[in-house]
Amino acid sequence: MEKEFEIRQKVRVIAIPPFVKTAEPMPILRPSNVIKLGEVGIVIDRRPGGYWGVLFEKGAFLIDSQYIDGVKS
Repeated sequence: MEKEFEIRQKVRVIAIPPFVKTAEPMPILRPSNVIKLGEVGIVIDRRPGGYWGVLFEKGAFLIDSQYIDGVKS
């Protein structure tokens, strides 16, 4: 079951993917060490295939919903 998030919702990284893609018009693969386990980001948009654009301290990345979970405010 795919998780749903709201735009501007805070999410936490619960598992590290092997690679992450930048959330740019021409996405670039980056090593997974640009995000940290437990890091909190803000959802900026929804992408096809279960991906979410999430803004973290080191930039915006496309993260599969299986790697993030909502943060209770």
